[in-house]
Amino acid sequence: MSVITKNQLLEAGVHFGHNTRRWNPKMKEYIFGERNGIYIIDLDKTVKLVEDAYKALFTIAQNNGTILFVGTRKQLQEVIKTEAIRAGQFYVDQRWLGGTLTNYKTIRKSVSRLVDIEKMEADNVFDVLPKKEVILLKKEKEKLDKFFTGIRDMKGLPSALVVVDPKTEHNAVAEARKLNIPIFGMVDTNCDPDEVDYVIPANDDAIRSVKLIVATLANAVVEAQGGTPIVIEFTDEPVSEDRGNRRPGGHKEGDRDRRGDGRNQSHGRPGGRYQGNRPTHPRPTYTPRPAAPVTAAPVAPVAPAAPAVQAAPVIAPEKKSE
Repeated sequence: MSVITKNQLLEAGVHFGHNTRRWNPKMKEYIFGERNGIYIIDLDKTVKLVEDAYKALFTIAQNNGTILFVGTRKQLQEVIKTEAIRAGQFYVDQRWLGGTLTNYKTIRKSVSRLVDIEKMEADNVFDVLPKKEVILLKKEKEKLDKFFTGIRDMKGLPSALVVVDPKTEHNAVAEARKLNIPIFGMVDTNCDPDEVDYVIPANDDAIRSVKLIVATLANAVVEAQGGTPIVIEFTDEPVSEDRGNRRPGGHKEGDRDRRGDGRNQSHGRPGGRYQGNRPTHPRPTYTPRPAAPVTAAPVAPVAPAAPAVQAAPVIAPEKKSE
């Protein structure tokens, strides 16, 4: 039995790629065609590649390997966290910190610091510390907890990475490649497939698409550990070509020209241009406002100029006769 079906992929909108102006030519072999200004991903290849990735991840988990799920875009954080926890694995759902893999010893020191602060709080040490110091410790704990909760129990480097959108997670991909850690990646039409070892061509923006692929890979780990994989179902309406759930739920920053929710995509104009008839809207009638009558201000009478003052003649004194 197939681990995933073509109908599931269609229902989740996995086949919708990026706008034809935003693509990586290396993805050409995974593209079925173009429609309404967007590329359509070949789902027959996606089905096969998901099965290949499933088998490889199953083998890694069966050999007690650890898996690190990576997806830091805000709308995908909950999916990454939920599926990683369900599979009993680790995750990074916040900003990828440089050196998470290549400088792992330093990362472990930060995790140890988090554990120490939590122990201080549990032992009521905060009660005897100055209030200002307690505030600083709580802020430090909050920051460490935000970035390291998903990997605090990871005792060494992971055996594999599951990455959603290698283009966004390029730092994680670069570190894994440097350490020869195999990468399983959801790759959209704007990504470079050469950056990952197990390519899964898929829409990496729509939450339903990401949920389907990531949950399927998590099922591989669960099954390898002797658990029961879940049946992935969606109760809401299927993703349409308009992909209305891409914004704000799954729309990338700076990707406003993608079909579906960009501001310049309304009225069926993929790529920012109208296709078909331009919608007509009644224009408001403009009636000029009558000009107010202009009344001249009264002019004050001008006072007559004062007569010029003539200087008195200077009379020289008469000389006295001797």
